Amino acid sequence: MEKVGKFYKVSYEQFCQDWVNTIGPETDERCREIYEGIALPRRATKGSAGYDFFLPVAVTLKPGETVNMPTGVRVRIGEGWLLAMFPRSGLGFKYRIQLNNTVGIIDSDYFGSDNEGHIFAKITNDSNEEKTMSLDAGAGFLQGIFLPFGIAEDDAVSAERNGGLGSTDPLRG
Repeated sequence: MEKVGKFYKVSYEQFCQDWVNTIGPETDERCREIYEGIALPRRATKGSAGYDFFLPVAVTLKPGETVNMPTGVRVRIGEGWLLAMFPRSGLGFKYRIQLNNTVGIIDSDYFGSDNEGHIFAKITNDSNEEKTMSLDAGAGFLQGIFLPFGIAEDDAVSAERNGGLGSTDPLRG
């Protein structure tokens, strides 16, 4: 197996800022407690393709509810690779948990963005069976798979990223 990336925590300051902006106000003590509990992604078995991401806090989602979860994680990825993000298979099967963008794509240049490459996961319980999903802090909820990619022969892009969602849109100005 080729080793193509490495997971890190974002800084405490970045995490707490993103947490407050996304989830809501927290005391510094509680923010620190959540941050200290963040586990880096890992594979469950030597045959696993996906790196499991873990919830920093307990989450309950009723059918139709959504949460935008800051993971506290960033990833350095080698050139020519990306990290594709998916819900854990069992959660999708049991609750129809879905990523709101269907598949998250983490590009190699995201690591150096203004937000330190902080990975978020906006998930929705799309259950049509009225199932409420409750997961404890530390439960696996997302998986990332490293994939290679290519570029077109006549590609001449020289722009550099500085931001997260939508920052690479050529129509943004």
